[in-house]
Amino acid sequence: MLVPREDFALDPNFLVEYIGRQPKWGPLGYITYKRTYAGDKPDGTTEEFWETCQRVIEGMYQIQKGHCLRLGLPWSDAKAQRSAQEAYRRMFAFKWLPPGRGLSKMGTEVMYRIGGACLNNCGFASTKNIGNPNIQNAFSAPFCWLMDMSMLGVGVGFDTKGAGSIQFIKPLTVEKHVVGDSREGWVEYLRQLLESFVDPEVAYPIADYSQVRPKGAPIRGFGGTASGPEALELLTSRVNKLMELYIGETVDSRAIVDIANSVGECVVAGGVRRTAEIAFGDPEDDLFLSLKDFGNNRDTDVWPRWASNNSCVVSSKTKFTKMAELTQLYGNPGYLFIDNCRKYGRMSDPPDYKDMKAEGANPCVEQTLWDLELCCLVETFPSMCDDYEDYQRTVKFAYLYAKTVTLVPTHHAATNQVMLANRRIGCSQSGIQDNIEKIGLRAHLDWCDAGYAYIRELDQIYSDWLCIRPSIKHTSVKPSGTVSKLVGVREGIHESKGEYEFQTIRIHDNSPLLPRLRAANYRVEKAVKEPNTQVVYFPMKYNRKRARNPTMWEQLELAAQMQAHWANNQVSVTIDFNREIEGPEIARALEMYAHRIKGLSFLPTENHFVQAPKTVVTQAEYEEYKATLLPLDLSDLRTHEVDDKFCDGGACEVREYAASDAE
Repeated sequence: MLVPREDFALDPNFLVEYIGRQPKWGPLGYITYKRTYAGDKPDGTTEEFWETCQRVIEGMYQIQKGHCLRLGLPWSDAKAQRSAQEAYRRMFAFKWLPPGRGLSKMGTEVMYRIGGACLNNCGFASTKNIGNPNIQNAFSAPFCWLMDMSMLGVGVGFDTKGAGSIQFIKPLTVEKHVVGDSREGWVEYLRQLLESFVDPEVAYPIADYSQVRPKGAPIRGFGGTASGPEALELLTSRVNKLMELYIGETVDSRAIVDIANSVGECVVAGGVRRTAEIAFGDPEDDLFLSLKDFGNNRDTDVWPRWASNNSCVVSSKTKFTKMAELTQLYGNPGYLFIDNCRKYGRMSDPPDYKDMKAEGANPCVEQTLWDLELCCLVETFPSMCDDYEDYQRTVKFAYLYAKTVTLVPTHHAATNQVMLANRRIGCSQSGIQDNIEKIGLRAHLDWCDAGYAYIRELDQIYSDWLCIRPSIKHTSVKPSGTVSKLVGVREGIHESKGEYEFQTIRIHDNSPLLPRLRAANYRVEKAVKEPNTQVVYFPMKYNRKRARNPTMWEQLELAAQMQAHWANNQVSVTIDFNREIEGPEIARALEMYAHRIKGLSFLPTENHFVQAPKTVVTQAEYEEYKATLLPLDLSDLRTHEVDDKFCDGGACEVREYAASDAE
């Protein structure tokens, strides 16, 4: 057990008020909750939300208590009880929520056994050292870290800095390798497989899958069912095929991206984990820029490049013309303004240079990250609060959740080293457009300024009490594509795309939800790119006041305002644009906002990729579909799809475009 357990329980007399109650779910809230976050109970059924709140809050205060007792710090059960009850009330009222990782794993046996990695949303690994002869297993290390963390539900960003640093060779010997039936066993096999193509002393591993559970067998502890060895066989075939092209050649950005994407494909194929990646490349690397150029690079259909969004690491001095032309066509690349990430907290404040070791970001680009760093996020919903005083009180418990997660060590020593140094957290806002509609833009930004100052004040108080470092950064805006569905607010900073929409939810093939959805006449179809996955369509209607299509320039300005008034990490934003009208202005927009923003991705408004998270439809299409649906009963559901994506948002949805869209 990596994390010692300390006893702390909410007062049963307090819980009586909530037993059997349901919160005020958003339109897709309950099914999203049951699909992903409702933990398994000993009787074979799944939690209801009041029980999830209990598990999360008790786990949160157990961690705090354990930390204090181990260090001999002051602790009061009575004071903690009062605090925990208020945290519970505000969580149940959807004023704040842990991220998907916390909803599903905080307070579980998995958390105590595995440690903090399963509570963190996202991470980043650099390939800068893959050719360093003084580091053992240097070439495989970032890919193994990526696989390890991805299998725990963490989404990982990576860079291509290692391009040109090592040459691939043909393995000289082979040996049998019994693949262990565990996350560690799969990672170790990947390590030997990759090292055999760069180190003459490492034998090529002939995989023996006799110890791997067959497909459909239950996975104890982490939950879900086993995929069998097929996913690892797929990864092996991908690596072998790639090496056929590269034996005797030097590693380049394409090899790095294709290996990492093949790992992501393996993790998705391997069960209920839904991971995605972001690749950061050099804007002068034409090979990197071509990886998703469907018009000129047809082999992009051969490799699982759907598994990552590709972004360029840029500065205000970068020439954007060529990249912007590709973005106009495909939505890739995105942009990470690394100088801004390193120099600034909020962009309205003077440079503080706290993040000068930052090298990348997470897949949704709301957290600046160092090599091998993980990030813990938490969400607040200002539109669900009565006034600023109510919001400020809510912020306290959201902050406290995120700070508590930094007390939990991971199973990776190098990751612990950077996380203990930074204690980075990301207190986010979702439903930003809802609150702007409710109180106005200027008033919302006033809430941001005051709330940011309050979080900084809290961090000093609680860091002193816990005898740990203050967090290097505190605030961000995450996309919240899934968690916001529980509440029924608009995702992160984004607007509704239309008055009528079909929203998709991805559900594992083995999920008990699928028979019920089919029986209720929901449209269910096999996922085009993701193995073992079905896509379900839900009809959604918004009030006309809520459904609008802001211009590209308005979206950019709001992102810059939130980067100035709230986020000292980053604002995750996907800028919707009209390809014909606004697309030609992307380069100019990047130049104008290069000093005000840290990260951007773009998405053409045209329906350009299949099974999109949201598709705008007509009123007639909405009503015709809705009329066919029957009532959906989930009250006695006995299992669930265990894991959410790392950071659950449209900004992180890896995009695969039909070649015809680019022609």
